[in-house]
Amino acid sequence: MAILLVCAAPVIASYLVYYVIPPSGRTNFGTLIEPQRPATGLPLQTLDGAPQPFKPLLGQWVLLHADSALCGRACVDKLYALRQHRTMTGKDRDRIERLWLITDAAQPAEALSTDYGGTLMYRADPVALAALLPVEPGRRIEDYLYLIDPMGNLMMRFPADGEPARIRKDISRLLRASRVG
Repeated sequence: MAILLVCAAPVIASYLVYYVIPPSGRTNFGTLIEPQRPATGLPLQTLDGAPQPFKPLLGQWVLLHADSALCGRACVDKLYALRQHRTMTGKDRDRIERLWLITDAAQPAEALSTDYGGTLMYRADPVALAALLPVEPGRRIEDYLYLIDPMGNLMMRFPADGEPARIRKDISRLLRASRVG
């Protein structure tokens, strides 16, 4: 009887912990955007002003950053963070696209295009962005990095100055669980 009790104790304990004392708190660092918002209708333009459809971005995860073309220190830090978050995903980095949505008519510095090559740079209407990208009271869209899923839905946001390891962990978890993109 004692041997049976010793063998059954872990199973009984696991059922108690799972059903009677469920874990509390969330496991993700980023904030889930609920309900998800389709980003596919966002009117984009190339830096030259030509219309740019969102469709080529479908099928990939998109890390999005929105800011002025007159990129200050905080903006450059976010561009660097986008590149690093993509690189830290390792073998899955090809599943992630980096997107900088420029919110004004100015041209970004040539050095930014060189230093952050591979980052897509499009213009977006600030009013349309404000309607799409949620922010906490007292914050701006420039204070966040956003994640768009392969189906074109805005689904998560991260603080731009957030802990890189925790952001990477969220993105890696999503990539592991997703068969799309």
